[in-house]
Amino acid sequence: MSTERTTTDDGFSYHLTRTLDAPVGRVWQAWTTPDRYARWAYAAPGSVEMDVRPGGVWKATMVTPGGEFPLTGSYLEVAGNRLLVVGMDMPGRPEPSVMAVELDEDGGRTRIALRQTCDTAEERDMAEQGSTMLLDSLTAFLAEDA
Repeated sequence: MSTERTTTDDGFSYHLTRTLDAPVGRVWQAWTTPDRYARWAYAAPGSVEMDVRPGGVWKATMVTPGGEFPLTGSYLEVAGNRLLVVGMDMPGRPEPSVMAVELDEDGGRTRIALRQTCDTAEERDMAEQGSTMLLDSLTAFLAEDA
């Protein structure tokens, strides 16, 4: 398991990649099945709803040391076992924050890439930290669920 970080020159963006010891189908299910997603993505059990198709909506209640908070959004692009582009509704912001999740099969393993462009350096740093935590948790979930 290794994580690569790329800083881009197009504003406040990050790009994280990691190779996971699981086939792409299992990684896709972890991102697109409500009960599986809740088990690794810090979501309250029973709070995750997903309509995984372009224009479909999702919601989840995230559990943090500071309390619980609801998240909502929509799927902007969906290509099974390859690409999820997710819009996340942000309070006080007219447009959703967009994160892309790309999957590539690599001999029974999966290379995952997360990309997001943010409005400020602080927002980017917080989003990148959250995405790194998600990748760590996903890696552990896939190892336990093997």
